[in-house]
Amino acid sequence: MLDFLIAPAHAEGGAAAGGGIAQIVMLVGFVLIFYFLLWRPQAKRAKQHKQLIGGLAKGDEVVIGGGLVGRVTKVSDEFLSMEIADGTEVNVQKNAVAAVLPKGTIKSI
Repeated sequence: MLDFLIAPAHAEGGAAAGGGIAQIVMLVGFVLIFYFLLWRPQAKRAKQHKQLIGGLAKGDEVVIGGGLVGRVTKVSDEFLSMEIADGTEVNVQKNAVAAVLPKGTIKSI
C-alpha cells in the first residue's frame, strides 16, 4: 500500500551500501542550513544591537520597542532617561532601544 513512499527493498530490511554515509552527509547539510539561515543572522543582529546600545549618548534621538520616541537626557550602565515631551522624562532599560534616529526627527514629527 505504501510502496510509493518506501521502496520494498528498504522496507524488508535490506540496506544500501552507502546508507550510513548518506545519513551523515544529510545531517551535516541540515547543520549548515541551520547555521546559515538561523544562527548566523541572529548573531549578526545581536552584535549590531549591542553596538547600538554601547554608542548611546546624551542628546541622541531614539525609539524604543514600544514605539515611544524621545531624546536621551541621561545614560547609565543599565538604564537611560528619555525626554518624551517638554518636562516629561521616563526611565527605560537600554535594551529597549530599537533604533537611533537622525537628529531633528522629533521636530519633524
